[in-house]
Amino acid sequence: MKKTIYALALVCSVAVAQQPAPAPAPALAQKPLIGSIAARPDWPKAKPEDVHSIEAILAALYNSISKGQARDWNRMRSLFTPDAVLIPTRIDRGTGVADTVVLSLDDYIQRSTQTMAANGFFERTIHNEAQQFGNIVHVWSTYESRHDLSDPQPFSRGINSIQLLKSGDRYYIVDVYWDSERPDNPIPAKYLGK
Repeated sequence: MKKTIYALALVCSVAVAQQPAPAPAPALAQKPLIGSIAARPDWPKAKPEDVHSIEAILAALYNSISKGQARDWNRMRSLFTPDAVLIPTRIDRGTGVADTVVLSLDDYIQRSTQTMAANGFFERTIHNEAQQFGNIVHVWSTYESRHDLSDPQPFSRGINSIQLLKSGDRYYIVDVYWDSERPDNPIPAKYLGK
């Protein structure tokens, strides 16, 4: 009986060994990645003087949203990559828990246009700290906001965390992520530049 089982096992193992190995599954062809700038040749072109340096693009950003009348939203778009996002933090009034709201440029423009025109909105930077490695730049940009340039005190202050891309001879804004100053969240002195 043992010889029969052994012989049967030997025959089965030879039969399995003689079967061709299954062919490997074909690799799924991945589509080449196309950058957001390359994918949108129709995107508004920036004025070279708005984007030639970190300082220039920050000034253009603040200027493009700071007006008492209609904004030039295409100028603002030209500063950003086409898929850029603006991310305000918010505190839930009921729970006190922090959260974010991720807005596309068009979301931001749609939400801001009427309010900014009705109330006036002027924002300026009061201190910037930039770090760059290769083509990526991070800027902590402390800001203050007023409804009118003549307002003696800002109605809001905070910090914008701005990510930039250096691409050739210009910069693009990839995202702006911000939090506002509150009594329990004062801006540290090192970010006030004084």
